[in-house]
Amino acid sequence: MGKLSHTDDKGKALMVDISHKPLEKRIAIATGQIFLQNSTIQLIKENLIKKGDVLTTAEIAGIQAAKQTGMLIPLCHPLPLSDVEVATRIHEQSVEVTSKVITIWQTGVEMEALTAVSIALLTIYDMCKAVDKTMCMGNIHLVEKTKSSPDEKEA
Repeated sequence: MGKLSHTDDKGKALMVDISHKPLEKRIAIATGQIFLQNSTIQLIKENLIKKGDVLTTAEIAGIQAAKQTGMLIPLCHPLPLSDVEVATRIHEQSVEVTSKVITIWQTGVEMEALTAVSIALLTIYDMCKAVDKTMCMGNIHLVEKTKSSPDEKEA
């Protein structure tokens, strides 16, 4: 088993030194779901949740969360984010949240993408908790991460 990057030789937590790494364009995509009752899905579709527009609010919350990841997770570097996209999609029994985060920096943005999804899902939970006691969040995971030269064009 390899050495963990966020611990020193004695096992103490540390922030990884990235000063020697080159700037690279880094992209991370994450996704997750919240499962809801059919009646709650219908209320969301019809924009009848009393707290307001659930999907738009969740998307904005996810964007804000990605920008705060370095403040929320102790060993994450604060990153200059070039772009954050958070999208929601209603399915028959769930809402899926997907985030895409881009930076040109010395370390990746997977934590920012995962944080965006997590907080967007929690926002949906918060907005719907008065009408649905059975909600369940899950399947939050990294879909893809890439890095390339900052001047390389996307395919």
